[in-house]
Amino acid sequence: MINLEALVQNAVTIGISGHTNPDGDSVGACLGLSNYLKKKYPDKRVTVFMENPGEKFAYLQGYDSITTPDKELYTEFEFDIFFALDSGDAMRLGSAHKFLVDARETVCIDHHISNTGFARHIFIDPGASSTSELIYEIMSHDFIDEEIAKCLYTGIIHDTGVLRYSNTSPKTLRTVAELISYGFDFSRIIEDTFYKKTYVQNQILGRAVLESILILDGRCIFSAVDHRTMDFYGVTPEDMDGIVTQLKCTAGVECAILMYEREPMVYKVSMRSDEKVDVAKIAAWFGGGGHKRAAGFTMTGTVHDIINNVSKYVEKELDG
Repeated sequence: MINLEALVQNAVTIGISGHTNPDGDSVGACLGLSNYLKKKYPDKRVTVFMENPGEKFAYLQGYDSITTPDKELYTEFEFDIFFALDSGDAMRLGSAHKFLVDARETVCIDHHISNTGFARHIFIDPGASSTSELIYEIMSHDFIDEEIAKCLYTGIIHDTGVLRYSNTSPKTLRTVAELISYGFDFSRIIEDTFYKKTYVQNQILGRAVLESILILDGRCIFSAVDHRTMDFYGVTPEDMDGIVTQLKCTAGVECAILMYEREPMVYKVSMRSDEKVDVAKIAAWFGGGGHKRAAGFTMTGTVHDIINNVSKYVEKELDG
C-alpha cells in the first residue's frame, strides 16, 4: 500500500487520469480521489483528465470540471505528481500519457492482474474488486463525505456487476456498507447507470443478441457489430456497454465475446467468462488485459479471422 498523504505533501500541482473510454470504476476512482484531495488540500491544484467520460456519470461531483482533449490548453500542464488509475499500462491513458511521462513523481493504482507496473510508486492489488476500492483504502476516512463516497460506490458497483461478479469479496461488501452509510440514494445510482438503457442501446443490444452465434459445442457465444450497423442505429462505443454481459447470461455458455468495429477492420473485443476461462490471459496474448473473468483488447482483421484466432485460446482454456 502507498502513503497518499506523504506522496502529495509537497506537491502543488496534481494530475489524475484513468484509461481511455473510461468505465464506471475509472470515472469513480478518478473523481473520488480528486474530490478528496481538493477537500483535504484546498491549496493544491488538482486536474482530472479523461477521454469520453460517459454522460451517465454526470451526477458525480467534479464531472463538469474534467479536462478532455478537445478543451483549450489541454497540453499546457505540468505536474509535481501524476496519478494513473485503473489503467493496466501507460499507453491506455491515451493523450494523458504525456503528463505521466513529464511529471516529477508518478503513481499507479490499479487492480488489473495484467498491470505492467509503469510508475515509480505502485499500488496494485488484483484481489481487489476495483480501483475505487483501493482508493477508499488509502484515504483518511475523516475527510470522506457523501460526494466522495458516491464516486467510489459507483466505481465498485460497476466493476462488480452490482456485487454479483466473483471479484466481490467480504472486504468489498464491508466497503460498500461503509460508503452507503453516507446517505446518498445508492439504489438510484444502480438503476440509472447500470440497468437503464436508451432506446437505441436496447436496439443494438437486441441486434447483437439476435445475430449471436454459439461455438465450441455451445460453451462459447460471440457477436460482432460492424461500423455500418452502429451508424445505422446511431450508437457510440459507450452504448455497447453491457452487451457482452447479457450474452454471458446464455444458459450453457462459459465464455462470451463481443466485438464491435472502431475503425475499418479494427475491432474492440470484450470478453466475459465463468471459472474455467481466464480471459485476462487470452487478452494479454493480443496486447490487451483486464481481469480473469472480464477483459478486452483491440484487434485488426475480419470478424472471421478474429474469432478463429480468439476461439483457439478459449478452447484451450475450456479443455485445460
